[in-house]
Amino acid sequence: MSKLSTTPFSILDLAPLRDDDVGPGPALRRSLALAQHAERLGFSRFWVAEHHNMEGIASSATAVLLGYLAAGTSTLKLGSGGVMLPNHAPLVVAEQFGTLAALYPGRIELGLGRAPGADPQTARALRRERSGSADDFPEDVAELQMLLGPRQPGQTVIAMPGVDSNVPLWLLGSSLFSAQLAAQMGLPYAFAAHFAPRYLHQALRIYRENFQPSAALAKPYAMVGVPLIAAPSDEEAEFLATTAYQRVLALLRGESLVLRPPVESMAGRWLPREQAAVGDFLGLAVIGGPEKVRARLEVLLEQTGADELIFTGDIYQPEHRLRSFEIVAGLR
Repeated sequence: MSKLSTTPFSILDLAPLRDDDVGPGPALRRSLALAQHAERLGFSRFWVAEHHNMEGIASSATAVLLGYLAAGTSTLKLGSGGVMLPNHAPLVVAEQFGTLAALYPGRIELGLGRAPGADPQTARALRRERSGSADDFPEDVAELQMLLGPRQPGQTVIAMPGVDSNVPLWLLGSSLFSAQLAAQMGLPYAFAAHFAPRYLHQALRIYRENFQPSAALAKPYAMVGVPLIAAPSDEEAEFLATTAYQRVLALLRGESLVLRPPVESMAGRWLPREQAAVGDFLGLAVIGGPEKVRARLEVLLEQTGADELIFTGDIYQPEHRLRSFEIVAGLR
């Protein structure tokens, strides 16, 4: 039996808006439709990510969106990929996810990132008088873990809901810092190779070599983010991928991130240096028909030893996005 057939598949969604959407409502409803689709197809988990002040991304209020997704599904594990902890007091996060865990037992997970998920001006607007920063991340994670665990003797501040919920924690990263911290704390680790593949192999090596077993996890567990655009043929997949290319290009230029329709060619739409930058951003992208996707994923699993893959999918037409995940699910 191949590793591909036994590796869990998951989905990371940012509730992307299309260029023809009127407000964020359609994007949020498409996110629910995708979660329901993922549940039917047997995906392991469905995560949404916190981003702010980014036109085209509707997943900023992560805990609220997870409540909506949980109410519309029944078995799928749901979580954050992630909550950007510098933006929030750990107590607030513990109460939010403790509430979700009380309402949907055994289905809620909490992935944590140390980046702000926003530009500096927006980060200041989020925090106001709070002096949260990435430097506080290890202490904030430890505090959050304590608040979600059993009440300790002498503990005067509790999260209600939250205390004794033991919501599973994950650490997320796109560099090496969180790999080291996840190893030290004995937590599962997710690497954001869907937009920053450069340090993937080094981060996984650091995580595995330094892993210390904990009450949460006996051995390392690593999940890798992968951009996915699957279609019935390689040619159609390459065509659909131009939506993702345009979105990354817009990100690099500081433009709106709404999804734009695919185009026949990107020629004349980007400068050579921009094309190279988009290529680096999407260096791990799996784009193609079923057999090409299968081959690419088998190589990726062999090279990384990933325990799980979590896919993104910037595809313009909702039915094509659903089909893409259906194709990859059928390869197992």
